[in-house]
Order: sequence, then structure tokens, then C-alpha cells
Amino acid sequence: MQSPHGIKSEAFRAPVMANNGMVASAHPLASQAGIQAMMAGGNAVDGAIATAAALGIVDPANSGVGGDGFIIIYWAESNSVTCVNATGPAPYAATREVYVKDGGIPMRGIRSVSLPGIVDGWLLAHDRYGALRLDQVFEPAISLCENGFPVGESLASGLKGTMTLFNESPYSRAVFTDNGKPIAVGQMLYNRDLANTLRKVASEGRGAFYEGEIAREIVEFSEACDGLFTGKDFADYHAHWDNPIHTNYRGYDVYEMPPNSSGHILLQELNIVELFDLLSLGHNTAECVHLMVEAKKLGFADREKFLADPDWADVPIEGLLSKEYAAAQAKRIDPERAAVDIPAGGPELFGDTTCFCVADRWGNVVSMLQSIQMGFGSGLIAGNTGVLLNNRMTYWHLEEGHPNCLMPGKRVRHTMNPVIVTKNNKAFLACGTPGADTQVQTNLQLITNIIDFGMNAQEAVEAPRWRSLQNPMESTVPHTCSNNLQLENRFLQEVREGLERKGHELEILGDWHGPGNAQVIIRHPESGALIGGSDPRVNGYAIGW
Repeated sequence: MQSPHGIKSEAFRAPVMANNGMVASAHPLASQAGIQAMMAGGNAVDGAIATAAALGIVDPANSGVGGDGFIIIYWAESNSVTCVNATGPAPYAATREVYVKDGGIPMRGIRSVSLPGIVDGWLLAHDRYGALRLDQVFEPAISLCENGFPVGESLASGLKGTMTLFNESPYSRAVFTDNGKPIAVGQMLYNRDLANTLRKVASEGRGAFYEGEIAREIVEFSEACDGLFTGKDFADYHAHWDNPIHTNYRGYDVYEMPPNSSGHILLQELNIVELFDLLSLGHNTAECVHLMVEAKKLGFADREKFLADPDWADVPIEGLLSKEYAAAQAKRIDPERAAVDIPAGGPELFGDTTCFCVADRWGNVVSMLQSIQMGFGSGLIAGNTGVLLNNRMTYWHLEEGHPNCLMPGKRVRHTMNPVIVTKNNKAFLACGTPGADTQVQTNLQLITNIIDFGMNAQEAVEAPRWRSLQNPMESTVPHTCSNNLQLENRFLQEVREGLERKGHELEILGDWHGPGNAQVIIRHPESGALIGGSDPRVNGYAIGW
């Protein structure tokens, strides 16, 4: 297919187009749940919550009721963008000293769990914008829990690889194994206890999950497993509305989540690459990829120094996003050599996760990420609630003085960053991807593919993808960064050789083995038609109505 800018691009799938509603998510049954909500008269927020709840059952490795997340919403009636921070804090008893004494933060188990925040985020968004009753919104997910769904290859592989962990807990074993054996492809998976939990939330609201029976059962489960939760942790928690941060990129306004999200990195990357003519550099050429990778390194260096829970730290976000700062940062990029020494700049001198996107017939758009951290989170279903708990505590630092150092009641630094782009105050694009530090890199590629190189939604998702790796966490050399750069095998040989000459150390992946699980919805600026694209690298599907 030929884009308006003359960039030749080929997509394995055609983009999905529709007038009334569109959902692009990591699982077709979840996308279908969102469409069902909108076909019943719901709007994009109803569709997003229906999709979110369904993903918790059909894609349990990546998100669910026991996790947290961010929601960013464009509301057409007011031509405004707002967002919900539904990330939970560390328990009040989770002190740095407790974990240092125990040898660090465990990767799995009850001590790896932070407060689940996503349910309150769903309810906040629904209270303000929802058109359907909550029981209607949750009905597709409840049906999947009670009637089951056939397990696909990806989920079956993940369940098999986590078998030992599941068999350590009777509640997890009952849901995620076949009497202690792996659930095979095509067999059914049920979580009837989770259906009961969703029904209680639908009928009783926030109180059911954070103050009532569900909270009590999770706390009792935590206490029985030597966890740190108390009833006060749940009762005190509230998701909250926030103002998005944004920048203007070539006439498009790009909106992101504010700290404690890492969304500022994407905006910093865009501010830097805007100073260069990407079209003349060429799509996925060595020169273009090198520029983006070096911009990424500068943004991540700033994150390491400055990003933390803004309730606990002064994050210089105005300086980080200023165009003057971007110009100063751009001068640090050597077009011929990959940098290995990247100290943070001086912005104060200047002013396993899942992603999905939903759009409705009225012009409303939602981009959302929710996560339980790594695959299947802590591995623990909390008693008879059906709630698979996260292992978000693993993202904390324990070094004293680090901006992301663990403190009781503090929210950890997050990689999740859903994106909405507007043009002339109208929604134009919603996109995002899971993948930890990969997210802001993939989103940079998606946005430039669409805005600079004129690709449609599916072309942008399917274009050959790269990822610049961060330093190993054990590195003790200040300011150094890895020059390891992963490329899908579809990159041309001349591009690989050009990047190697610039000092990048390449790792070649399979044709479709690049990072992320990108989801994209574009609203046609003239007709208003919805155009969806979903990543074939995994199980994602866009469904339109």
C-alpha cells in the first residue's frame, strides 16, 4: 500500500473500519465484550470498562481486578482530555527495612503485592461518563467467568510455564490448572469466584471491594500467607482524576499520563525528533532509527533521576516537556555515534501489562493500560474472591535516596503510558502497548509511522519494530547505557550495517518477534470513520461495529 508521503508499506492484515464503535485489544473476546457494551447503548467508557473486565479473565497473565492501571479519555462533548490514575500504593507496613532484612523484594508471592487500584479507577470513570448500568457493563466478563472460554496457544504456554507456582496455592491451582496438570489448547478455563466478585462490585460499588467483604477476604488471605495488608490499606485507597501532560508534535496534540507514569519520556522523544526531518531521513533507515534511539536514551536518563510519585517528589515536568529543553537535548545527539554515557539533563532550568483502545459513534475515545506486573503477577488468587493479585512491588528501588525508593503508602514509578492524540481539538488517534520500558519506544514508532510517514492503523502496527535495551539493573557505572539494539529480521541488511557502524550492538529477532502488543484506533479527520489496527505479533484483534 502506498501512503500519501510515498512510503511503501505492506500490512499482513487489512485495517478494520466501522462507523459506530471500535475496540482494539489483546484478545478477540475482550474486544467483542467492548463492542457488546456499545451495541447495548453504551459509550466508549462503558466499552472500555467492559473490555478491561473481560481481559482479566481471557488474558489473566497480563491484567485483572488484582492489578492497577491508567485511563485516558477524550470526551467529545467538551472537547477535553482527562485521565484516571488507578495505581495502588505500597502497604503501610511495607517499609524498606522490612524488605532489606528479608533479602530484597521477592518476585512472586504475597510480599510482592501492592494495593490493587484498577477497580476504583473503573468506577471513577463510570460514575462520570458511563451510560449503562455496571451490571450491564460487566455482563460479558461475568459470562466468560461462569461459562468459560477456550484457552489459546499463548495462554496455554504461559499456564504451563507457571504450573509450579500455581500448584503451591489451592485457589490458583483450582483456576489455572487441570487438577494440577497444564490446561491444554482448546480446553475451557473458568473463574466462577471472579464472577461473584464482579457482581458484588456492580451492585455495591467501591465499598464492596475496598471496605466490604472482598477487602476483608483479601486481607485475611494476606495475613494467612504472612503478607502486609490491613483493612486500612484498602479503606484509605482512592483512585483519582488527574490532568494529562501533553506536547504539540507537528500540529498534533499528544496527551499522556502525568507522573507517576513514564509518559513524559514519549513526549520528550517527540519534542526531540520534531527538530529533524524524519521524512528525508527515511522510514526505518539507519539514520532515522539511530536518531530515535538516542532521543530515547536521553529521556530514560531523565526518568532515572527525576521520576517518582509526585506526592513524594518534585518532578520538574514543565522543564522536561519544554521545547527549549528539547533543543538543548537534541544538541547532545551525535548523528554518527551511539552514546554510552548519558547523564540526566537539567530540565529544572527550563519551564506484562495489556493495552486497549475504544472509540464510539459520538467521538469519544479511551486509551487504557492495566497490569498485574509480570506474567500472572504474584501467582496468588486471594481466597474465594477469584482475584489474581499483582506483583507490582518488584518495581521499587531499595537504595536510600533514590527517587523511587520504597516508602509505605507511596506509589511506585510506572512504565504504563496510554496515549491520545488530537488535531484541532478533535480526537485523531488512540494508541498504546504493554512491554515495560518498551512502551514509550513502540509508541514513538507508532506515532511517527502515522504522522510523519502517513501509514494507516494496521500498517503502523505491523511495521518492522526495534527496541533499545536499558542497562542491567545490577550496573553500578553511573550514566552508562546499553547500546544493545534489537531489530526484527525484516530490517534491511544495509540498515543493520549502518547502525553497527554507528556503534549499536545488534540483536536480530524473528520477523514478528519484536516487542509489544500495540493497539491503534484512528478517527478519519473528514468522515469520522473509525480505523482500527491490532498487533499480529500476539493475539490482538480490532473489532468494529
